[in-house]
Amino acid sequence: MELSFVDIAFFLLFFVIVVGVSMYKSRKEETGEDFFLAGRSLLWPMVGLSLIAANISTEQIVGMAGQGAGNVGMAVASYEWMAAITLVFVAFFFLPRFLRSGIYTMPEFLEYRFNPASRTLMAVYTLIIYVGVTIASVIYSGALTINTIFGMSLVKAVWLIGGIAALYTIWGGLKAVAWADLFQGGALIIGGIVVLIVGMKAVGGYDAFVTTNADRMHMILPKDHPVIPWTALVIGLWIPNFYYWGLNQYITQRTLAAQSLKQGQLGILFAAALKLLIPFIVIFPGIIALQLYGNQMETPDAAYPLLIRNLIPIGIRGFIFAAIAGAVISSLASMLNSASTIFTMDIYKRLLKADVSQRGLVTMGRLITAVLVVLGCLIAPHLGDPRFKGIFNYIQEFQGFVSPGILAAFIFGLAVKRSPAAAGVTALVASPVIYGILYFAVNEMAFLNRMAITFGVILVLMTIITMVKPLSSPVVMPVRKGFEDITLRPAVKWFGIGVIIATLVLYGIYW
Repeated sequence: MELSFVDIAFFLLFFVIVVGVSMYKSRKEETGEDFFLAGRSLLWPMVGLSLIAANISTEQIVGMAGQGAGNVGMAVASYEWMAAITLVFVAFFFLPRFLRSGIYTMPEFLEYRFNPASRTLMAVYTLIIYVGVTIASVIYSGALTINTIFGMSLVKAVWLIGGIAALYTIWGGLKAVAWADLFQGGALIIGGIVVLIVGMKAVGGYDAFVTTNADRMHMILPKDHPVIPWTALVIGLWIPNFYYWGLNQYITQRTLAAQSLKQGQLGILFAAALKLLIPFIVIFPGIIALQLYGNQMETPDAAYPLLIRNLIPIGIRGFIFAAIAGAVISSLASMLNSASTIFTMDIYKRLLKADVSQRGLVTMGRLITAVLVVLGCLIAPHLGDPRFKGIFNYIQEFQGFVSPGILAAFIFGLAVKRSPAAAGVTALVASPVIYGILYFAVNEMAFLNRMAITFGVILVLMTIITMVKPLSSPVVMPVRKGFEDITLRPAVKWFGIGVIIATLVLYGIYW
């Protein structure tokens, strides 16, 4: 698809504004708290939009639209709508405890609750997953989309995406990322709505669309479905949801940077409300693409790019191009900043150079960001191998090796006050072992079911260890000044309840 001069000009102008504003707003980042947590100054609109921009990348645009066009259909919307409910619980229960402790990273919390070994294990796991899976996957899926729609070579698209994200992330850290997210998150939602409207018009409107694709509009699938059986929906899907939204550093980092508990909670609930819209602007277009261009698809992951290439008119393509590129760049920038935070705070400062200055922390954060960009860009072009079964499946599958253990360690550690350090370490060590055995022994089992089994076995192990050797007294967590009171405010409570009700209504409509 050819871009007109107007399209190219709009794309360039958009990113000049995004990069320029984000770098200007973050020009005074001098301490580790400034660079990694935006000086803990983010207000709720920025927290909410930044969460969405960090989350919705081409992993969703390509992957979830592909799942919608494949054998999953509307059921893949559960990742979004169950995420909305998950976010409510994160806002109500997780965030108050994390903010009160004053942590920089999620592994840091495990050291306070269990021991230094658990912190190191989680930090290493997280870095491996970021470099080998999430960073490379986001770069690849973004480059694939740009290649499919606009004809740019895959390798050039990889380095374009990596270069733009690195530019402002290296410069200004989380504050630069958050300001860029305001523009890129907004562009993503508006661009998605434009694609949905154009697509619906092409298939004759909503009623005709639902009638033609009635077999794909169900949220509940048979228990033997290979991707999202109803059993996984009831049990397994909660594990990646709670891990991702509550414990995943690149998501939680902007909530840890909130100005206050109320601002952080409102930001999370704002993101939860926006999550309810995502299936309509991502999954619906994937199904529309299958209806219109199914005979042209070499793979389901090509659904969304095909729809844009064939339907979006000249003059709007530049905006869509900017929205898609912005989505992947925003997610990539968030991952880079969070990975550099974990390396700098959990490994470099704690294990390699305890007396490092604040300026040294910022310098190391910038250096490791650059290294991660290069590694991600080198790995990304190799992720098109068919054995990975699509980029969305690749990300979910390989995160399954560590997410059940991390979630079990946090939930058990928060709920069972006398659980010993050995229980937390066991959860982290056992997770890849148990999941790996299931992966190779019962590969045909849906990965969500493997996650559920792994999670259940780990909880049993932690229970046994705690019963055999409980702590003599509960662990006392640190309390950050000004965060002693974590009582749920009425505005936060009713906002969250409203999101849950709206989610249940949507499930009722597309049951």
